[in-house]
Amino acid sequence: MKALFGTDGIRGEAGRFPLDAPTVKTIGFSLASHLAETIKKPVIVIGRDTRESGEWLEQALIEGATHAGVKCLSAGVITTPGVAYLTRHLKANAGVVISASHNPYQDNGIKIFSPSGQKIDDSLERQIESDVNNGFDFGALRKHFLLAPSPTISTSLAHEYLNFLINEIGSDLSLQGLTIVVDCANGASTEFAPELFETLGARVIAINAKPDGRNINLNSGSLHIESLREAVAKEKADLGVAFDGDADRSLFVDQKGGFVDGDATLWVLANHLRSHGRLKDDTVVATVMSNVGLEVAFRAIGIKLVRTDVGDKYVLDELLRRGASLGGEQSGHIILPALSLAGDGMITALCLLRALREAGQTLTEATAGFQQYPQILVNVRVREKVPFDELPSVDAAVRGVEERLSHKGRLLLRYSGTELLARVMIEGEKQFEIEDYANRIADAIEREIGV
Repeated sequence: MKALFGTDGIRGEAGRFPLDAPTVKTIGFSLASHLAETIKKPVIVIGRDTRESGEWLEQALIEGATHAGVKCLSAGVITTPGVAYLTRHLKANAGVVISASHNPYQDNGIKIFSPSGQKIDDSLERQIESDVNNGFDFGALRKHFLLAPSPTISTSLAHEYLNFLINEIGSDLSLQGLTIVVDCANGASTEFAPELFETLGARVIAINAKPDGRNINLNSGSLHIESLREAVAKEKADLGVAFDGDADRSLFVDQKGGFVDGDATLWVLANHLRSHGRLKDDTVVATVMSNVGLEVAFRAIGIKLVRTDVGDKYVLDELLRRGASLGGEQSGHIILPALSLAGDGMITALCLLRALREAGQTLTEATAGFQQYPQILVNVRVREKVPFDELPSVDAAVRGVEERLSHKGRLLLRYSGTELLARVMIEGEKQFEIEDYANRIADAIEREIGV
């Protein structure tokens, strides 16, 4: 069976399988049918980002779902975490987002949430995949339904989400006196973020906030921080925040132009939560990609960093398993389970601003205790993927480097998931040392299994 769902839903080029209209209708029909097996009159909330393909993909999914007897509520253009919130708030049976997050406009995707606001479980994903792979004919099935219910399109749904951010997450938070540059990536945050921060009292300069269907993420947002840096300097702003296309992540620039990534954000939020006695078990969850400097900084103040595989799904799973309070990725995808089970860039920004206001600090001051270690990544082309511990010279080189790094560095050795490449990533205190270590291991791999 062909897998459609990755760690972040279905992704691909809009108009090509599995994001062609017939397949998306089938996905909508399949999702709705399986919900209807156990739920009387299911309801699905649907939203999309600003890509030109979003509207017709949403209509295709709605057509499939409504022909299975499900009521669809369309929120129109809204962020991914906005759909997760509405699904939970309205007690809907599922939420669907049409978005490809930080990808270019030609791509799109389908992400499905459960009533809790979490992504749906693997078993439902496998059922949908089976229906698509079995190739059942939506056109033939449609004749069995005399009349499909019409979708309810409600602009008030987006306002409900904005009100939640302002009145619940932003409760008693005053941003008076702050100048904030907001990079909307020409995406779903465009209609939300500027109004959110202005309502709370900030002076807001919005950039990349004129979506045309094709400019989402284009030289803007969290993947292209340069324009935000320039705007913060030009406006003499207190800080800048950049979202990606669907606003489930946020990255920051301080008043000096310093880049504040997800690791630095975790540092600020962990200290804030701990000061209020809300950092459960003094534990933060991050992925294997988080910089070792974060681990060292946390260790120095008695906070434990737990690592997972790359992907917010794995971070959330570990947060829930431990009952932990805070987790996230270096990319800016932060999860605070007490507020939302979906990463939400605007919630992250509000929590960061609250931490700064309560501590009376600038963003530069708040991140001062965290020092990012130098990092090097070396790729080696290989002819086959042999477990590294079965390659004697590689295993010896790895053990030697790990001994030298001790607790002041980190080695991550893995194969690419899509190419015949071995990846050697090392972080440590001194750039020249980690370059030497990485080359030792890379040379050993080259000798053993290099092309």
